[in-house]
Amino acid sequence: MHVLVEPWSHGFMQRAVAELAVLGIVGGVLGCWIVLYRLSFSAESLAHALFPGLVAAALLGLPLLLGGAAGVLVAAAAVAVFGATPAIGRDTSVAVVITSLFGLGVVLALSPASPPGLGQLLFGDVLGVSSSDLLVSTLLAAGVLGALAALHRQLLAVGFDRGSAHALGGRPLFVDLALLGLLAAAIVIGVQSLGNLLVLAVLVGPAATARLFARRLLPMMGIAVAIALACSVGGLYLSYYADTAAGASVAAVAVAVYVLARAAYHRQP
Repeated sequence: MHVLVEPWSHGFMQRAVAELAVLGIVGGVLGCWIVLYRLSFSAESLAHALFPGLVAAALLGLPLLLGGAAGVLVAAAAVAVFGATPAIGRDTSVAVVITSLFGLGVVLALSPASPPGLGQLLFGDVLGVSSSDLLVSTLLAAGVLGALAALHRQLLAVGFDRGSAHALGGRPLFVDLALLGLLAAAIVIGVQSLGNLLVLAVLVGPAATARLFARRLLPMMGIAVAIALACSVGGLYLSYYADTAAGASVAAVAVAVYVLARAAYHRQP
């Protein structure tokens, strides 16, 4: 019992598990829509695209959400401009823009002239989460979950049959933009704990695992949230006793659970 209870006697571990619980709940619900809409690659690209915006916001003392929104708008405009060139093509333009923006963000974050701490936007510092950080994350998460609840019928209509969505009251373009906007907000929630490079493991991994064993949406969301919470606790235990990076440990556990679940799924008759 001492081994199980000891880590949670520290305030930083309590705040860390609370922060990851908030992210896990948002990731479990939103991640199911990402998986069902097949936006996992778009989510990864979006995380990289908004990184320079996050760095710029941190340098200027502005809210990270504002910087993330600006980064997404710049990336969308750049992809539209370069994608309109026939000699380049849309796929190539997306790859060039996303790689360039992420590289710019890394240069800014790791520059000797930048203040210390910006490197945490890459890998996060879940053990350094403060009570005010936890409060902001909770408020953002509540907003994302509230928006998902309000959009639930439209998300279902568009996801069920995009071609006939208008007849069912759905607006595909609006739903796509709203989903990407909520994804950007969720990435901002996870950046301070897991960093830009690892946050997608919690936003997509548990949902992808739940998709293997659930076909109905609500059970899938419940399983995804449970997996995300379990991976968060397991990752923190691993970090505490193996002396490994907390964020990387949580991401590694989430990936390991998916790999094991995938192997078990394929062994079923």
